[in-house]
Amino acid sequence: MEMPRHVVSVEQFDRATLFLLFERAEALRHCTAEALASRLRHKVMATLFYEPSTRTRLSFEAAMVRLGGQVISAEYAAATSSAAKGESIEDTARIISGYADVLVIRHPQAGAAARAASVATIPVINAGDGANEHPTQALLDLYTIWREHGRLDHLRIAFVGDLRYGRTVHSLARLLRHCQDIEVFLCAPSVARLDTELIAELITAGLNVQECDDLLALAPTLDVVYQTRVQRERYQTQAEYEQARSRFILDETFLDAFNPRGIILHPLPRNEEIAPSVDRDPRAAYFRQAHNGLFLRMALLEWVFNLLHADLTTSDGSAWTIR
Repeated sequence: MEMPRHVVSVEQFDRATLFLLFERAEALRHCTAEALASRLRHKVMATLFYEPSTRTRLSFEAAMVRLGGQVISAEYAAATSSAAKGESIEDTARIISGYADVLVIRHPQAGAAARAASVATIPVINAGDGANEHPTQALLDLYTIWREHGRLDHLRIAFVGDLRYGRTVHSLARLLRHCQDIEVFLCAPSVARLDTELIAELITAGLNVQECDDLLALAPTLDVVYQTRVQRERYQTQAEYEQARSRFILDETFLDAFNPRGIILHPLPRNEEIAPSVDRDPRAAYFRQAHNGLFLRMALLEWVFNLLHADLTTSDGSAWTIR
């Protein structure tokens, strides 16, 4: 039996595959609904979410439906699935393998997606496992940078906010190892700094990494600001949370200093770390970023089903294929 193609970690992807996914996402963006609807016809996707989600779950489900597939879903799975009765993640994955053709899972425990993938006979896609990784978010983040700047190299990027528990930061930072001439600035309160082992890993990979306390001073030179929410659910005490949540806020003062050609990204949801007035600025790319997730996840679904090299006709009648 052919082994399923899982998406568990960004470690799986090389630079060439990133560009294949990005180019395919662009092609899918320009297809008619009729052309898309035949891609995954008769396929079923199961979404199993043990933690709340809006963008990830709905964009995956929308991607599957637009590609002609169907969706079965267990939202709030910790309470509404057999996990409430003590069923292991491995047994759940075995069962769902008999119902669906692909499983998209979010779980509060690091490594849960890998455990599911170790026994599943269908592709498993990690939609976030605790504070560990969120590979599909990182892929759409990098896709957004590529679309907005037209390149993946020669960039100055600031990661801001909760870098300790921000799984999107962990995944995106690792993907940046496939880019050239990247300067990374880590702007986080003391209780939310990036793990030193990951910093060392990035430096070893050739990234120029610096910790920074003055985001405003950096603002004129930054190509990307990746702001994150301080996640109350990840902190043990209210005092730690309060210390972290108000340290770095993007507002009109920041915009006045920010690079005119820079972009602001955020994996969302946001709380108070980005003022609502920032939304009107064209450099605020976080809603475009969220919408990009639909097309990137469509491409990723084609990838797990090994359809990325199949011919695709776009809305202008041209044929598009990866050679």
